[in-house]
Amino acid sequence: MRRKGVNYSKFGYIFTFPFVLAFLIFSLYPILYTAVIGFTDMQGLIPKPIHIMDNPFQNFKDLLFDNVSFRKSLINTGLLWIVNFIPQIVLALLLTAWFTNKRLNIKGQGAFKVLLYMPNIITAGTIAVLFSTLFAYPMGPINSIFDMLGWSDAPIFFLQDKTTARGIVAFIQFWMWYGNTMIILVAGVMGINPALFESAAIDGANGFQTFFRITLPSLRTILLFTLITSMIGGLTMFDIPQLFLAGGPDDSTLTTSMFIYGQAFKGSYMYNRAAAASMIMFVIAAILSGLVFYLMRDRDAGRMKKAEKNFKKSAKAAAVREV
Repeated sequence: MRRKGVNYSKFGYIFTFPFVLAFLIFSLYPILYTAVIGFTDMQGLIPKPIHIMDNPFQNFKDLLFDNVSFRKSLINTGLLWIVNFIPQIVLALLLTAWFTNKRLNIKGQGAFKVLLYMPNIITAGTIAVLFSTLFAYPMGPINSIFDMLGWSDAPIFFLQDKTTARGIVAFIQFWMWYGNTMIILVAGVMGINPALFESAAIDGANGFQTFFRITLPSLRTILLFTLITSMIGGLTMFDIPQLFLAGGPDDSTLTTSMFIYGQAFKGSYMYNRAAAASMIMFVIAAILSGLVFYLMRDRDAGRMKKAEKNFKKSAKAAAVREV
C-alpha cells in the first residue's frame, strides 16, 4: 500500500511570506523608486508629476563635476571611515587574541566583553552630548586637563578646528564599534576546530605564530563580513556627525548621508539630486564590495578548482585518444 508523504515545504513559504512582503514594500520598492527619481526633475515641497529629463544623467553629472559639497562629502566620508576603521580592526584583533588565548586563561571575560561592547548600545544623541561637553570651549573637561598639565596657555576650540573635529568624530565611531567587531571576531574564533590549536601547541608554535598562521587564515570569512559591513556603515555614516557637529566646521565633517538628507529635506527639496547621490553611493558600495571580495578570495581553493578542472580535461582527452 502506497503511503502518502507529507510535504512540509509549504510551511517554509508561509513563514517567509511576511518577510518577503515587508521587503518588497519597504525595501525593494523604495530602492527602485529612488533610482527612477534620480533621472527626473522632481523637486519642491509639493513635487510635480514625474518627468524624465532630456538628459537623464544630468543630475549625476552635476553632482560629480559641478557640486563641490558632494565631492567634499565623499572625501570626508572616506577619510572618516579609514581613520576609524584601521585602529578599530587592529584593537579588535588584539582583544580577540587576548580573550581566546588558552595559555593566558583570562578571568572575568564576560564582564570585560560587556564593558567593551557597551559604547555600541548607547544612543548616538547621548554620545554627541557627552563629547560636546568633554570638548566644550572654554571650560570643558579636556581644556581643564590641558590647563592643569600646562599643555596649553589658552583654551582650545576643538570643535572649530577641521583636523580636531574630524579626529573626534573618527574616534567616536571607533569607540562605538570596536567592541562590536571584537565580539564578532571572538565568535569566529570559537568556531575554529580546537584540534588545529592543539596540533600547533604540540608542534611548539608560540602565540604569535598560532594567531597569524591558524587564527587569521581561519577568520577569512568573518573578516570579509566585518570589512563589508563596516564599509557600508562608513559610507552611510550620519547620526554622530549630524548630532555632534552638523557637518561643521566648514563642512569638514559633512558626510554623503548628511548631504543626501540636506538635499532632500532642506531648502529646495531637491529629491532628484538626493536620489542621484544615493545611486552614486550605491554604485560605489557595490564596486568596493566586489573589490574586497576579489582581494580576500580563497586563492588556494581557486587553484585547487582550476587544477581539478584541468585534470578532468586531461582525463577526458586521454579517454578520447584511447577510443
